Amino acid sequence: MPSNKYSAGIILLLAGVVILLGKVGVFSFLGAIFWPLLVLIPGVLLHVLYFGRIVPAVALVPGGMLVVYSLLFIVCNIAGWESLKYLWPLFVFGVAAGLYEYYMFGSNVPRVVFTASLGIGIASIVFLLLILLWSWGIYLVAAALIAAGTWMMFGTRKRW
Repeated sequence: MPSNKYSAGIILLLAGVVILLGKVGVFSFLGAIFWPLLVLIPGVLLHVLYFGRIVPAVALVPGGMLVVYSLLFIVCNIAGWESLKYLWPLFVFGVAAGLYEYYMFGSNVPRVVFTASLGIGIASIVFLLLILLWSWGIYLVAAALIAAGTWMMFGTRKRW
């Protein structure tokens, strides 16, 4: 009987600690920070199942997409969700990553899958560069003007 009281005491103590931590906000904080793991875990699980020879290679397409998306969500959690207005082409890149994995690890996969993944990947990188250039372009122009002015001031007069 005394061991039952001891076990019940431990259970009540743990329940009280969990309730207290919940009321303080520890679990909501952890959920707000680590929720992208709920997207990462299925993506990694699909990779593990494929490499364990349980599912076919086509499972790597959503697996690669989920991994890329979860990494994007982690970056947005850290940097702020405003950064998604610059990083949205990575959603398209997730499709390219999944198709590329399917092409690399699948057997008898048509070459059009590689071509599609390459085209989608290049398009997403071009979109990302255009967005960054559009938003940060004025800084590049300012840096180029500073470099040109410095070159003109400290360079030899024969150059210009």
